[in-house]
Amino acid sequence: MPRDPVCGLILDEKTAKFKIKHDGETYYFCSVKCKKRFKRNRRKFVK
Repeated sequence: MPRDPVCGLILDEKTAKFKIKHDGETYYFCSVKCKKRFKRNRRKFVK
C-alpha cells in the first residue's frame, strides 16, 4: 500500500482521490493540501 510522501499516511491506491504521476511513478495523497505541497517542491519529497 502506498504512503503519502508528504504526511506519511498509508493509503489504498484504489480509493485515494488525489494522485500525481512524476518520473514514471504514481504518488498518492490523502488531501489536496498534501498534493499541492508536493507539486511546489517535488525534490523534497521524492527519494
